Amino acid sequence: MVIAVIGCGRIAQNAHFPALEKIEGVRVKYACDLIIEKAEALKDKYDMVENASTDYQIALADPEVEAVFVLTPNFAHYTVTMDALRADKHVFCEKPVTINYALSCEMAEEANKRGKMLNIGVCNRYHKSVEMLREMNERGEFGNIYHVYCSFRAHRGIPGLGGAFTTKAESGGGVLIDWGIHYFDLILYILGAPELKTLTANAYNEMAKDIKSYTYKSMWAEETMDPEGTNDVDDMVTGFIRTSGSSISFNGAWAQNIGKGEAFIDFMGDKGGARLDYGRRFTFWSGDTLESFEPEYDIPNMYVCEDEAFFESCTTGVKNRSHIDNILGSMLLLDTLYQSAERGEEIKL
Repeated sequence: MVIAVIGCGRIAQNAHFPALEKIEGVRVKYACDLIIEKAEALKDKYDMVENASTDYQIALADPEVEAVFVLTPNFAHYTVTMDALRADKHVFCEKPVTINYALSCEMAEEANKRGKMLNIGVCNRYHKSVEMLREMNERGEFGNIYHVYCSFRAHRGIPGLGGAFTTKAESGGGVLIDWGIHYFDLILYILGAPELKTLTANAYNEMAKDIKSYTYKSMWAEETMDPEGTNDVDDMVTGFIRTSGSSISFNGAWAQNIGKGEAFIDFMGDKGGARLDYGRRFTFWSGDTLESFEPEYDIPNMYVCEDEAFFESCTTGVKNRSHIDNILGSMLLLDTLYQSAERGEEIKL
């Protein structure tokens, strides 16, 4: 398949280009980025990249390009994706869909109207551990999963402080939209997409109200840090969700004054329970034997799996697990949690 990649930053460099290189028959006719050096670096590194450009409209105007990977910052997802769909291209867009639910729905409507695939980069749906937990739930091994708890917390981990990560107009939010989307999307996927009923959340911006005095040991995207920039997003969130099935509670923090981070999800069923160490393996406890087991299995590269699944959908026309239609529930959840935090009240859907 002939594709164009728009956005040549970290997710392109660290995840998708290494994955695309492993997929047979992929031609990246254009690598596009406003910073031409990023696009040229990928062209120099990968033989499959044919052209580097700062103007993605050139790629969209090329009839040979069948699909586009949108790997830009969050705020640009909507504009670039809509342009690509209107240019009659299939689109793979990184998570989150965009900065809010309303714009996400517009993207879904445009894709379906034009008969084009629009997949979202919810890579955890292709993680072997997540796939296995979903299958176990479908087989009834948990019995009734009545509650799920997740914790995604780090010690002084605000990314790119003062830059795009902490500027709401560009990112759509902080730790909830950056990390929370992964946790909540895989939870909803494992549970079988239950209907959302009521949601409540508190969100805090406490740890770097004065950017210049913020102290840290390490920082993701430190090169984008701007001491004179903006920090108007959440660095900690907590809340409770009721669905048509399980309830869900959570705590998330980019930064906390506790030196021990957490990254796990607990699935509590009346016949069995499991703890998933995020991005790794899980342990299951049987309610009958009271014994635990940790299954042994290979964990394929989830980025390769999701990119291959996207190309297959483009060819067959069959919507898969990461199609936009299957991700809107996750965006509605995020949007409603932010509304709840802003209003200071529980919201019923």
